[in-house]
Formats: sequence, C-alpha cells, structure tokens
Amino acid sequence: MLDDFFVRAVAAGIGVALVTGPLGCFVVWRRMAFFGDTMAHAALLGVALGIFLSVNLTVGVFAVMVAVAVALSLLQRQHQLPSDALLGILAHATLSLGLVLIALMTWVRVDLMGYLFGDILAVSADDVMAIWIGGLAILAGVCVIWRRLLADTVASDVASAEGLSPERVRLAFMVLLAATIAIAMKLVGILLITALLIIPAATARRFARTPEAMAVLAAGIGAGAVAGGLFGSLHLDTPAGPSIVVAALCLFLLSLAAGLGRPRAREG
Repeated sequence: MLDDFFVRAVAAGIGVALVTGPLGCFVVWRRMAFFGDTMAHAALLGVALGIFLSVNLTVGVFAVMVAVAVALSLLQRQHQLPSDALLGILAHATLSLGLVLIALMTWVRVDLMGYLFGDILAVSADDVMAIWIGGLAILAGVCVIWRRLLADTVASDVASAEGLSPERVRLAFMVLLAATIAIAMKLVGILLITALLIIPAATARRFARTPEAMAVLAAGIGAGAVAGGLFGSLHLDTPAGPSIVVAALCLFLLSLAAGLGRPRAREG
C-alpha cells in the first residue's frame, strides 16, 4: 500500500509531464534549450522577490520570468548582441541576483536545495490541484497557438507573409513556458526542470512520425519517467527530483538503440 504523500507526488509529477511534453517538443524543434535554462535560472530571482514582498512564490516566479522573456524580446530587436550572449547574461544575472537577495534576507530561512533540486514528495493536495488546473490551462493555450507556432517553427518568413503574427506567438509561447516552470519548480527544482522539457521530447522524436504524435508521445514518456524515477527513489532512497531526470535519461538511452533506422518527426 502506497503512502498518501507518494500518491500525491506521482499525480503531481504526471500532471507536469503532460504539459512539459508538448512544450518540450517546441524547445527541441526551435533549439531553445539555452532559453529554457535562462528561464529556469530566473525562477530563483522570482522566489527571492516573492519571499521579500510576501507574495505567492508561484506568482512571483511567473512574473519575473515573463519580465525576462519580454526583456529578451526587446533586446533581440536591438541586434547589438547575439541571442546566446543575451541569454547567458540574463541567466547568470538573474540567478546571481536571486542568490544575493536570499543571502541578504537574514530574517528568513530559505531551503535553497529544495528550490534548486525540488521536493516533489512534499507536495500537498492543494499543490496537486493547482498543478492540474494550471497544467490544463497551459495545454489549452498550447492548442490555441499550436498551428501558428508550428508554422513559425518551420518557416518564420512564410508565417510572417501569411499574417500569423509570429512575434506575438513567440511571446505567447515564452509566457506558457514561464507558467510551466513556475508550477513545476517545486517538483524537480530550478536546475532540473529544463531536463524534463528536453529529454522526453528528444526521446519521442526518434519514434513519432508527426509533430502531434511527438507531443503526445513526449507527454507519455515524461509521465513514465516520473513514475519510474519516484519508484526508484523510493526503493533506492535517492533524491526524487534527480531520480526522475535519471529515469528520463535511461528512457532516452534505450531509444538510441530501439529507434535506430526509424524516421524522426518532421516539424512541418
């Protein structure tokens, strides 16, 4: 008989995996892994500001990451620095600012390791409900922009010529990604959330024939990694968040052998 805390952890993890699967596909297709890291690093600054201002931490994290996404969009229009340099500056600046602010708040005790690597076994029933409600809202947003975002991913110039407003779609995608990281941060942590976005999508890419199939398969692989990682953590007494990522990695390594010779998903 499984304990209640473990059942809640599985339910929360699967709820997040169903969201990170489709979004992770676009992260892989658009080569935005570094952007995902930047957003995840910015989450720590959101945590610090949330504690300092005494607001809900999820709201604080989401607000900071949206601000970072908007700032990146504005800076990219200036064409003064390449995107990877801007991402590097924003990633390290926000992470460092968050750490400094937390260090200055000597009147509070912050579980820094919990935020960096997650604490999925500590989620409450309210957390599970918030994750599923937020996850369904994010998936609805993904469905709304799916066609336009896919068109922009395949051929940005064509999407612009057809009046699909690619810049607005990209910003919407960044906001959805920020919301996903905000609700997933407590589960696998700031430093590991990008892995949950990328690894299941990269695994699914070796088997799916269409973008839609890849999104569904990535969500399923992510859910399998969550379940496998949590059961492995339970039996081996290892940290839950990192164990989930290791399980995802094992599935990816298995796909390297099983997927040889299979066609990959096409982004168009």
